[in-house]
Amino acid sequence: MNSRSIVGYGATQKLHPLSFLAQLISRQVSGHFKLYSGTNSWSLFLSQGKLNFATDTNAPFDRLDRHLQGLSNEVSSLVGAVRVQLRLMFEQSPKQAPLTPDYQAISWLVEQSHLTADQASNLIRAMAIEVIESFLTVQEGSYDLLGLDDIGEYPVLCQLDLRPIVEICQRNRRQSLLTSPSPSVGSAPMMQRAAASNTLAPVSTARGGLVGSKPISQGITAGIAPQSGDGDTNISAPPDMRRAVYTIACIDDSPTVLNAIQEFLNDKSLNVVPINDPVKALMQVMRCRPDLILLDVTMPNLDGYELCSLLRRHPSFRNTPIVMVTGNTGFIDRAKAKLVRSSGYLTKPFSQSELLKMVFMHLPAVGPR
Repeated sequence: MNSRSIVGYGATQKLHPLSFLAQLISRQVSGHFKLYSGTNSWSLFLSQGKLNFATDTNAPFDRLDRHLQGLSNEVSSLVGAVRVQLRLMFEQSPKQAPLTPDYQAISWLVEQSHLTADQASNLIRAMAIEVIESFLTVQEGSYDLLGLDDIGEYPVLCQLDLRPIVEICQRNRRQSLLTSPSPSVGSAPMMQRAAASNTLAPVSTARGGLVGSKPISQGITAGIAPQSGDGDTNISAPPDMRRAVYTIACIDDSPTVLNAIQEFLNDKSLNVVPINDPVKALMQVMRCRPDLILLDVTMPNLDGYELCSLLRRHPSFRNTPIVMVTGNTGFIDRAKAKLVRSSGYLTKPFSQSELLKMVFMHLPAVGPR
């Protein structure tokens, strides 16, 4: 499928980046998570909830060069000429997905034996601390999550545990708040503190694999919902991740479609309730009180538009997100969906990424019951 930015989905919204990170870890996401705010954007490349690389658009090569300079005392081959060569080769290179120019540069250093696997892993970890510390300051923006099918294969230089990285960033942020009442995103003091935290114990690497070689069903398994809060939630057990279980009702007369949706949304934080009889659906929906309803349009005895209209008349479901699922793509069908106040429109056949993006759009608007 063609990837597209979440920017196209709607306006800027309030964001809680710490909640994003907690859910990326908990749900073992694989893919490219991207956050947009103002003129900057942040990119996290992940495999099974582990971090492969983190970067942003705020002078990424200056950041890389600064960290390589710090490594030059340990790695004699990282002389100034090599670092200049890196800039000439990669800084202005086309931004070909999924490899960002700074990640291409690090990959080249490993290929040319300027860095060992462990040194590259420690470099990526140190840079990630700096990137994620600024990522955590974002309060408004938009986001997107691209699956493995969207971003393609790329060489994995390391797989890092995000939890200790985020804990270091939180500690740095708390210190920043004590010394400065309103630190700006990407401010110099913040970057210097992050750089000072880079003298950390070596971390293990996982080499020899490609993220893109794993099926997406092993990666992204649930929606990511921005939460309100002060940004100091404990990454190891944030409130929304300790107890949140979202209920999704799937109403479709096709067992094949119901099974596919259950497989695509297979996650401990999602309770999928399959309903194959549209006549009995209203009572079953009232019983399970879902946070989101996926509703097939073409069913015997009672079509999806009629059922959606009935649900909207009930006080309990006036604001429940209802997504119409159909093979019809015409203007009239979409107009009908609007008339019965459906929340979205998902066209069959759909991929797991398409289903999950629809879930991402609507679960944030509600809290788990």
